[in-house]
Amino acid sequence: MLRALRALGLAVLTAGLTLTAVPAATAAPAVGPAAAPAAERPLTPIGGGTGIIFRITPTPEERQSFMVCTLTAVGRDNAGNLVGLTNAHCFTDEKGNKLVGEKVYRDTSPAGTAAAPADLNASRPDLETGPIGTVTYVSTPNNLLNAGPKGLDFAVIKLDESRVAPTTTVGGVTITSIGAPPPNGTRMCKQGHRTGLTCGIKLGTHDIWFTHLIWTNGGDSGSPVVSGQTLVGNAWGVQHSSAILDIIAEMNANGGVGAGFHLAV
Repeated sequence: MLRALRALGLAVLTAGLTLTAVPAATAAPAVGPAAAPAAERPLTPIGGGTGIIFRITPTPEERQSFMVCTLTAVGRDNAGNLVGLTNAHCFTDEKGNKLVGEKVYRDTSPAGTAAAPADLNASRPDLETGPIGTVTYVSTPNNLLNAGPKGLDFAVIKLDESRVAPTTTVGGVTITSIGAPPPNGTRMCKQGHRTGLTCGIKLGTHDIWFTHLIWTNGGDSGSPVVSGQTLVGNAWGVQHSSAILDIIAEMNANGGVGAGFHLAV
């Protein structure tokens, strides 16, 4: 049986989960086929809405505890790097350390729905593809329910183009442009690995974020929030999201991997 290592309220706030797997004697086999040489392996499509798994111990082949989140978007920066975005709190440990350098895998488990969330016990790294990227930057997390500084809650992942290729469509969401959040009352949707496609209206703003009635659950952290096919934000829990244009502005100010982010396809 899986158990969340964080309190349920915090897990819902962040929409990301730390998990401990069932004992190996009762778990499904975790070991997959050895990765094929890069020249022989087809590239794995990933995009906004793809599930990711990381912080896997003791090893990816024998995962006992791990975390799961969702990619916000895949694009390129000014240097031509293929870059993925997700939430900062996914890569911030219990002591507040930012886990730059963490390896990220695609989650092979099927995406869930709001009525039938993805089975977290089924989450396993895609060992055939191997690690899809490395975390290069972790922003200030949202810190909504504590006294810490308020941040846009995003992380930057430099992706491995010998393993993955960008796709515009994941599940029920297609992303073809980037823009500002729409007016209050506009219907928006998100695609998360845990609860799939859910929609709700934009409510307004709160501090540096925008608010909405879009349902999220643990594992949906980083989900792309779209208005039509326009990416407008990243969901991080309790009906809050950060505007993607604000995230891009912070990446541009920081420089390095992610600066000049634009959609890859």
